[in-house]
Amino acid sequence: MALSMSKAERETFLGGTHIAVVSVADGGRGPLTVPIWYSYEPGGVVRFVTGGASKKAALLRAAGRMSLCVQTETAPYQYVSIEGPVSIGIPDFERDVRAVAYRYLGKQIGEIYLQMTAAEREGSILVSLVPERWLTVDYTKMG
Repeated sequence: MALSMSKAERETFLGGTHIAVVSVADGGRGPLTVPIWYSYEPGGVVRFVTGGASKKAALLRAAGRMSLCVQTETAPYQYVSIEGPVSIGIPDFERDVRAVAYRYLGKQIGEIYLQMTAAEREGSILVSLVPERWLTVDYTKMG
């Protein structure tokens, strides 16, 4: 029995609301691995916003690639892991910041979060990941 997801299944799962874990090469050390909020529409790119002066941003610029994993937290477990090239751009506030805050926190708490973090957004960058390699498991297929 195959536990991997079909293309449609994996894209739908990645499009769900999950905390993603990003990994990016860090020279002669293990990769930098951190959780993020993200957005994804099936067939598109994964987008997230981060501080432009952060270590994560510097490593992403240097490596030009990253890995990302999302998973369920309860059994039966499912996960999608992707890897691919990244590009760096300027975030669109409504699409990349407000919509993501609402996705993860809801509108009311999302607005509070946006007000509390307004000063931190100066110099933020938009990271876009093009999924090239996929690894998936779906234990719900066990029956």
